[in-house]
Amino acid sequence: MKNVYVLLIVLFSATMGAQEQLTSEKWQEDLRFLQKTVHEKYPFLFKKITAKAFDEKVEEFYVAIPNMQAHEVVVGFSRIMASFKYGHTRMGYSESPVPFHHIPIDFYDFKDGLFIKSAHKDHGTIVGAKIVAIEGVKISKALQLVAPTIPLENEQFYKGYGLNHLTFPEVLHAQGVTDSLLDRFTLTLEKDGIQFDYSIPSTTKPDAPMKYGELITGTDWVDGRDRSFTPYYLKNFDKIYYFEFLPKEKTVYVRHSRIRNDKNEKVEDFYNRVFKFIEVNDVEKFVIDVRLNGGGNNFLNKPIITGIIANIKINQPGRFFVITGRRTFSAAQSLINELDNYTNVLFVGEPSSENINFYGDNKRVILPKSGLPVYLSFAWWQDKPQWENADFIKPHYPVELTYNDYVTNQDPVLKTILDFYPTNFTMEPLVYLNQLFEEGKSKKAITAAQRMAKDYAYSFIDFEREISNKAFILLGNDNERALFFFELATEVFPKSQNTWANLGQAQWETGNFEGAKNSFEKVLNLSNDGSAVDVKARRMLQKIEAKEKK
Repeated sequence: MKNVYVLLIVLFSATMGAQEQLTSEKWQEDLRFLQKTVHEKYPFLFKKITAKAFDEKVEEFYVAIPNMQAHEVVVGFSRIMASFKYGHTRMGYSESPVPFHHIPIDFYDFKDGLFIKSAHKDHGTIVGAKIVAIEGVKISKALQLVAPTIPLENEQFYKGYGLNHLTFPEVLHAQGVTDSLLDRFTLTLEKDGIQFDYSIPSTTKPDAPMKYGELITGTDWVDGRDRSFTPYYLKNFDKIYYFEFLPKEKTVYVRHSRIRNDKNEKVEDFYNRVFKFIEVNDVEKFVIDVRLNGGGNNFLNKPIITGIIANIKINQPGRFFVITGRRTFSAAQSLINELDNYTNVLFVGEPSSENINFYGDNKRVILPKSGLPVYLSFAWWQDKPQWENADFIKPHYPVELTYNDYVTNQDPVLKTILDFYPTNFTMEPLVYLNQLFEEGKSKKAITAAQRMAKDYAYSFIDFEREISNKAFILLGNDNERALFFFELATEVFPKSQNTWANLGQAQWETGNFEGAKNSFEKVLNLSNDGSAVDVKARRMLQKIEAKEKK
C-alpha cells in the first residue's frame, strides 16, 4: 500500500511539474508550430480567412501570451482554430492540459428565447427559466463575446454545438464576459413572468449525460419535459435509427440520428426493410428525420439515396420529406445535399449546421510543448457546384420549437408534414407558370400564381422576387415573355411599388412609353414618401415627359 501512495505522489508531482513548465515561451513555441503546420500541410484551409489575416491573428496572440493566464492561452488557441470557420477544424477544452470547469446547466435556443433546458438536480428549480444575463452581462452580448471561440460555419452551428461555451468559466473570463476567473456565477433568469438572480457554482464533475444532444434519463440531471410521453424524434435512443408507421396519416416516419451502422442492423438492411414496408402497405408519405444527426460515414448514404430514387411511390413532390435542424452536420449534410440533388425531397424544420460544401475528416495534431490537441480538417466534401454553395441547406418550410412545445412533447415540425396535403403541387412553380405561358394560357397562369402565392405549401418560394428575377433574366432576350412575367408580378402583388417600378422599367426599355408612364404613376399612387423607389419613379416620369415633348 505504501508503494501505491509513493506512486500517486510521483504522478501528482509529475503532473504539477508539467503544468509549471508551460511557460509563455513554450506556449509561443506551440503557436509557431501550429502556424507552420497550417501553412505547410493545410494551406487549403485558407478559404474563409486569408493566410495574411491568419498570420496577423497569430502575431497578435503571440505578443499577448506573456500577459495571459494559462486558461486564457488555451482559449486563445481556440480562437485561432475557430478563425477557419469549419466545424471539424477545432480545439476541444476537455483535452486541455489546463483544467476547465463548467456551470452544470444546459442551454437551448428555442423560438421564444434561450432557456435552461436541463440542469444538475441540485439546481432543478431553474430548469425552464429563460436566461437574461450572466454576471450582469446581457445574454445577447455574452453570445457575441463568446462567438469567436467557436468554429462557426453558420448561426445554426452555434445553436447546435456552441452554446455550451457559455458554461465554461475560463471562456467567459478570457472573452471578457467576466472580469476575473470565477467559481460561482450570478445568473439573471426569468420564469413564470418573474425575473430573479440565481447563484450557481462551477464544477469539474462530468457534463450532462447526452445522446444525440438530448439528455439521457435516469441520471443526476433533470429537464422540464413531461416524461410520461415521448415524441417520435426522442424515442428508441438505444437505436441509431428506427421506423414507425402512422396509419391514420398513412405515413412512415424514420428517425436517423447517426450515419453509422447500428449494432443490430446495417443501414442498407434497415432501409431495404423500410422500402419493402412502403411497397406493400398503404403509404402516402415518407419522412426521414435527421434533425439530431451529427454525421458519421458518408459512404453509408448510398443505399438511402438510391432506394428513394427507385421508389416511385414516395419519390414524388409532397410525398417525401426530410426534417433538418441545428445538429444536422457532417455526413448528414452530405446526405441531405444528395437528396436535394437527386430526389423530390421537401425539407422541413431548421437550417443545417454545416456549409453545403465543406472541409471535414480532421487529423489530430498534438502541440509538442503543451500536449494540447487541435483538429485540422483535410478532406473537401463537395456535393454541389461551387455556385450553389451556401451556409446551409435552407428548409422549404421553416419550423422551430418553442420551449412549451418541448416540455409538452409537441412536434410542430412533424405536424407541418402530416398536415401537408397540397393539390396540384409542383416543386418548380416558375417552370409551371412558364409552361402555361407557352401554351397560350396566360389567364390560367395568373390565377395559378395568385393561388400558389397564398398557399402555405409554397411558402418556401418568394414569388415576388422569383417572378421578377426571371423577368429581368429574359429582358433583352425574350421581351414578350419578360413582359408577361413583369405583368404577372403586378397581378399577384398589385400593392407592391417594386413590381410596378420593374414593369415600368421594362416598358421603358421596350419602347412602351405610355405603359411605362402608367406604371410609374401607379408607384407614386401607392406611396409617395420619398423612398428610393419613389425617387426612381419621379425621375423616370421626367424622362418620359421629356421624351414626349420631342
